[in-house]
Amino acid sequence: MNTSKKILVTGGAGYIGSHTVVELISAGFEPVIVDNLSASDTTLLEGIEKITGKKPNFHKGDCRDKSFLNQVFKTQGPIQCVMHFAASKAVGESVEKPLEYHQNNLGSLMTVLDAMRENQVTDFIFSSSCTVYGQPDTIPVTESAPFKRAESPYGATKQICERILEDVYPTGFRIVSLRYFNPIGAHPSALMGELPIGIPNNLVPYVTQTAAGVRKKLTVFGNDYNTPDGSCVRDFIHVVDLALVHVKALEYLLRDKHNRLYDVFNVGTGKGVSVLELVNTFIRTTGVKLPFVIGPRRPGDIEKVYADPSRANEALNWQAKYSLEDALKHAWAWEQKIRKAG
Repeated sequence: MNTSKKILVTGGAGYIGSHTVVELISAGFEPVIVDNLSASDTTLLEGIEKITGKKPNFHKGDCRDKSFLNQVFKTQGPIQCVMHFAASKAVGESVEKPLEYHQNNLGSLMTVLDAMRENQVTDFIFSSSCTVYGQPDTIPVTESAPFKRAESPYGATKQICERILEDVYPTGFRIVSLRYFNPIGAHPSALMGELPIGIPNNLVPYVTQTAAGVRKKLTVFGNDYNTPDGSCVRDFIHVVDLALVHVKALEYLLRDKHNRLYDVFNVGTGKGVSVLELVNTFIRTTGVKLPFVIGPRRPGDIEKVYADPSRANEALNWQAKYSLEDALKHAWAWEQKIRKAG
């Protein structure tokens, strides 16, 4: 039995990965971060150090480079578990760059699994997504819902990745796939948060950048959906709640004695919130004006989805604790801090 406390975190300099690294350190684990910094920089690594007082064990490189990964496994081992965050993740961008999304998201997963096999590491936690469900027939959506045709190349890559994991786990892997709903917010310390490069693809950074005057106005994509106010409905989860579920999934794997395992969990609040509701909650919570307009629907967007998180609540002993108001306050505090620093 491998009792190492070392956890390899791919994409650990990114938004969700960096918050998870903080929670891993708090729980007594030793994260080893791998990131090629293609979608981030060292800002969040500095945030990890400020929050935890520990300098991150960081290795710059690409998850599609097997010799680099093997080097990390050999010099940093033994590794107990791999948490795989590294992936391209913007729905809209994936519609424009489908080939790049498939190459990066599938290529990195297969290379990481290959390196794990060569280095006798069996435990794996995968960043999946609610986009695997497409537009589900029933809401809230449970883990047993069938995969519909994905609405975007990004969603398709997550479906294919999960299929790959289903195919490989009988060969000796122990795998948990976490199907995230919509991560938002920032660390309550305002020392870490979402840091998009260029124009944000995600809603909340666009909201906070508009509130800060970086963007002229926010566009809400579509108000003619079959939802209470016509805008898309999502399940927005605070990034710290999401980070904590990874520690719970790791503890779940450590408790489990099976040689082979594949399990999936929805990670959401179980509450559907519309885009317009989020915008109005931001205005109400922060007291900041937010110019916004209604635009056309965006390709790749689904109408409404929110989680039934009861499996994760029970099996992982986890539930989302932060409110939408908390998440938006924390995101705004982080945005204000970036603007001061800039």
